[in-house]
Amino acid sequence: MPDLTEYRRRRDASVTPEPVPDEVEPRCGRDRSGTTFVVQEHHASQLHWDVRLERDGVLVSWAVPKGMPIEPDVARLAVRVEDYPLEYADFSGVIPAGQYGAGRTEIWDRGRYETVHWDGERIEIVLCGNRLRGKYEFRHTAEDDDRHWRVRRLDDAEEGWQSLPLFVPPMTPGRTRMPGVSEDGEWSYEFAWDGLRAQVRVQGGRIGVRDSDGRDRTATYPELRGIGAKLGSVEALFDGVIVVLAEGKPSAVALRRRANVTTAADLRRMVRQWPAVFLAFDLLHLAGHSCLALPYRRRRELLAGLGLNGDHWRVPECYEGEGAAVLEASRVHGLDGVIAKRLDSPYRPGRPSQDWAAVRGVRVQEVVVGGWRPGGGSRAETVGSLLLGVPTADGLRYIGNVGSGFTREDLAELAETLPGLAVPSSPFEEIPEDKARDARWVRPDLVGEVVFRGWTDAHCLRAPSWRGLRDDLAGEDVGFRD
Repeated sequence: MPDLTEYRRRRDASVTPEPVPDEVEPRCGRDRSGTTFVVQEHHASQLHWDVRLERDGVLVSWAVPKGMPIEPDVARLAVRVEDYPLEYADFSGVIPAGQYGAGRTEIWDRGRYETVHWDGERIEIVLCGNRLRGKYEFRHTAEDDDRHWRVRRLDDAEEGWQSLPLFVPPMTPGRTRMPGVSEDGEWSYEFAWDGLRAQVRVQGGRIGVRDSDGRDRTATYPELRGIGAKLGSVEALFDGVIVVLAEGKPSAVALRRRANVTTAADLRRMVRQWPAVFLAFDLLHLAGHSCLALPYRRRRELLAGLGLNGDHWRVPECYEGEGAAVLEASRVHGLDGVIAKRLDSPYRPGRPSQDWAAVRGVRVQEVVVGGWRPGGGSRAETVGSLLLGVPTADGLRYIGNVGSGFTREDLAELAETLPGLAVPSSPFEEIPEDKARDARWVRPDLVGEVVFRGWTDAHCLRAPSWRGLRDDLAGEDVGFRD
C-alpha cells in the first residue's frame, strides 16, 4: 500500500521548500497505465538522478547515481527509496543545508509512461518524455536488500546515437612554422601551455582522465571531479592539457611532483599546495554524437556553450587571425609559445597534421624592405632574400636578411612588386659590405612581418622567417617591439 510516513518523517515542513502533504492523494478507480514520470537531477552530497513513476497515488522512486542509460544493455545501479507525494513531480529548488537530501534539485525530464510489467522483482515500462524515449527495465538484484535494483534500456538507442569513446588518440601539430600573414584569417591562435596533454571523459556525472598515451590518471587529479557535477547528465569527451600553476604560470616542476605522488596523504597535501587546472581546448564527443568531423571553429563554439569555468577547469581563449599578437603576448608572459589551428580543420586522431602548428621560442617583428638579393637553384629567377630594416631617428637601420618562410604566392607577389620600387642606392643608414654585395635596392615602402629567435650581438635578427607583407602598415608605423 502507498505510504508517505517515511517521507514525512525525514522532512521538516517548516524548513524545507519541498511539498509535505498530510496524506496520499486518492486515485480510486484510476487506470495504473499511461501515468506520469519525472526525472530530477539532484545535486546533493553526491550527484544523482531521482527517477519517479506515478503509481497508486504516489511517486515510486529510485536514486540512480549515474543517470538513466541511453544505450541498450548498459545496466546501472538504481537505489529504491521511499515513496514521494505526487506534488513532488513539479518540485525544483534548493533543499536547505541540514535537511535530508540537501542541495539543488531540478527537473531533468518528464512525460508519460506505459506499464508493460510490474511486480516486486521486475518492472518494465515504456517512457515517452522530452529526453527519455524508449523501453526500460528495473530489476531487483539483492535478495537481502529491498533497495538494490538495476535499470537498463531494452530497446535500441535513438537513430544516430554514437557511444561515448573511452579515449581517442590525440591529434598533434605537424608543422612548426607560423601561418603567413595572408592566411591569418583562416587560423585560430592559442597559447601553448606547459602541462600534461590529457582527455577528460564525462558520463553520468562522473569523470575519467587519461593522458596522451591512454593511461588512466583519474586518481592523480581528484580536483577535476567537479567537472562531472558541473555537466550533470551531459556525456562529453574533452581534449586539453592539465597544468599546475605557480604564481599564475604553468610550472613543470610542480606538475612532475603531482604526477609522482604515491600515497593518499601526499596526494591530499599536493592538491592543497599545487592544485591542478584542466584547460579544455577541444571537444571530441558530445551528447551521443562524435565531433571529430566538425570544423575546429564549430567544435570551439560547442565547447564554449558548455560553460566550463571553474576553479579547476576552464576553456582557454583562442584568437582568430591574430597570430603575431598572440605570439608576442606569449613571449611577454613567459609562456611556451603558440598553437595555431586551421579553423576549418577536422580532428584527425592519432597523427600529426599540417592543420595544426606548434610555434615555440620565437618573436615577431614588423620590418621595412630596403632591398633584395637574387636567389640560386630553384629560386634563381626570383627573390633569394630580402634586406630588412627598422626606421629610427637616424634613418633606416639594417637588421638582417630573411631567406626562409616564403610561399610560392609570396615569391610571385614580391617578383611583381619589387621591380617597380627600384632605386639606385641603398636606403639603409649603413649596411655590412658582404650583405650589400649583388643587392637590388628598393624604395622603403614595403612593410612585412617576420618571426625570429632573438637578437644577435650586432642587433640583427637571429633565424628570421618571413610571414608576409603587411599592407595595413606604412614604413613610419614600424618600430622595434623591444
